[in-house]
Amino acid sequence: MNKEILKNIKVLYVEDEDDVREFTGKTIKAIVKDIIITKDGKEGLEAYLNNKDIDLIVTDINMPRMGGLEMCKEIKRINKEVPIVITSAHNDPIFLKQAIDVGVSAYAMKPIDLYQLIESMIKAVEPIFLRNQLKEINLSLEERVEEGVKKIKSILDAQDNIVFVSNTKTITNVNKKFLEFFDVNSLEEFLMKSPCISSYFKEDKGCFNLKSITGIEKNWIKYLINLNEVDRIVKIVNKNGEDRVFTINIDDYKQNDFYVVSLTDITELKEKSNLLEYQANHDLLTGLFNRQKFHEIFGKEIRRDKRYKNELSLIIFDIDNFKIFNDKYGHNIGDEVLKFIAQIVSKNVREHDTVVRWGAEEFIVLLPETNIAGAIKVAEKIRVALENFQDKTIPEKITASFGVTTLSKEDNESSFIQKANDALYEAKIQGRNRVISKN
Repeated sequence: MNKEILKNIKVLYVEDEDDVREFTGKTIKAIVKDIIITKDGKEGLEAYLNNKDIDLIVTDINMPRMGGLEMCKEIKRINKEVPIVITSAHNDPIFLKQAIDVGVSAYAMKPIDLYQLIESMIKAVEPIFLRNQLKEINLSLEERVEEGVKKIKSILDAQDNIVFVSNTKTITNVNKKFLEFFDVNSLEEFLMKSPCISSYFKEDKGCFNLKSITGIEKNWIKYLINLNEVDRIVKIVNKNGEDRVFTINIDDYKQNDFYVVSLTDITELKEKSNLLEYQANHDLLTGLFNRQKFHEIFGKEIRRDKRYKNELSLIIFDIDNFKIFNDKYGHNIGDEVLKFIAQIVSKNVREHDTVVRWGAEEFIVLLPETNIAGAIKVAEKIRVALENFQDKTIPEKITASFGVTTLSKEDNESSFIQKANDALYEAKIQGRNRVISKN
């Protein structure tokens, strides 16, 4: 790590926990030029407004009065280039998920590992350091004499990120990290394999690739410059065949028509964001959607139903006598039953149907473009599949009772589910293990 760059920076450190703020603040102060320490986002924002020469922000995210991410959003409106490192405990999933959108450069988990924190700080400020260094030597295509090239290479190689310099046609300089990532010995060897790094960008949801380019602009670097920072994300396979996710920072030196491009690896942050999004929307035992995700999907489906006059139906069912089963065989066996049910239901519905674990042993199936007769057929299909299911780990036959309904013009989400619940109640009264419908 290039720790020397920290000696020349001014840091804003924001943390609401007194002991953490005191200890970590002292550590940061020992390795940077200057530090301003505040105890919440509101104080941090005021400090930044009074100290525009701050080079780096290190902040907790979950704080009273104003959280770290809210503070950073306000600061980014003033200076979108300022690098940010967030510190987060494992119990902050909702806030951490928003980190990429805010434009966070790096993060360090709590309890704080000081080595990781310092590494994250370096990673965050390196692109700024690189830009300033290149400005100082006033690099231009005409001035690339031998001594200048050596100086450029020295600066580029000092960076932990993948960095390259390019004109509008080709790459002119790369650093060691670039060569290591693509497993080549020289820029010339890389260019023999591919004339442009953009050919390595994989097609993937939420990631930029050459097919993303729209309009008259064909140069991918010029195209990315005009995108928001959150949209400058690419996925590239490394020499070991592993997918890595990067954000791209581009410095445009228009007077010389060349660009300094820095790729910051955010794979772990992106994976954590995806994991947190999954955890927020899914039941972790069965893998099915949870109530929160159902409300989101239902809102979209009910609007689509009323706009296009498509029929929307719903099935609600629960396992018969499940409490007795759990008391008799234990919750571990009960959990296995719930997992099997999730698999059975998923196999007996269409891809665009929504299956939700609604409660302990209660499930919902939302059926777009399905009338009441079709929904009854689906419910009966699931009922029979459950009744006939056998596995050596499950000591007794499992059955379930079903309530089915379809959306009417007067229904909202509450009344729609209530109608299905009323039908389910009737199914239980009539002896369980049956399907009852209610319009």
